[in-house]
Amino acid sequence: MSPELPPTNVLALDAGIDARTEKWFEYPIKVYPHHTDYAGVVWHGTYLTWMEAARVEYLNTIGINFADLVSLGCDLPVVDLSIRYHRALRLGEEAILKARMDEITGVRLNWDYKIQSPDEQQLYITARVTLVAIDREKGKILRQLPPSVKNILLKLVRS
Repeated sequence: MSPELPPTNVLALDAGIDARTEKWFEYPIKVYPHHTDYAGVVWHGTYLTWMEAARVEYLNTIGINFADLVSLGCDLPVVDLSIRYHRALRLGEEAILKARMDEITGVRLNWDYKIQSPDEQQLYITARVTLVAIDREKGKILRQLPPSVKNILLKLVRS
C-alpha cells in the first residue's frame, strides 16, 4: 500500500521537524556553451537550474524520489529565493555546487547553496531557497509533510 497525503482539513498545524543539517551535498558542474551568454559568461538562470538539479539529486540520495512525491500528490515549489553573485563563472570552468537543508520547520524547507571552485579558493554564488509542501491537486499548502518524507528527514537530521 502506498503512503497517502494527510487530509488538509482535519489536521492541526504540525510543527513537525525543527532542525538543521550540517552536511553539504556536493554537485560537480562544468560550464558548457549552452549555459552561457554570448560573452561566455554563465547566464543567471543557469545557476537556478543547477541548484534545482542538486536539490533533486540530494533528495534522491537520502531516499526521497521527487517523482514519488508527485505521485503522492505533493509538490515542493520555491516560494522564496535570494542569490548573491560574487564572481562570474565562464565557459569551460568547473566548480562544485554545495547544497544543504539549513532549516526545516513544519512544511517549510530552507536550502542554502554555494558554488565554489574545486580548490575552494573562488566563491561564485551564495543562495537561499525556501520550499513549501503543497497539495498538487488543491494547490494548497499542506499542514504537514507526508509521513514517509518526514521520517526520512528526521533520520537525516539525527545522523
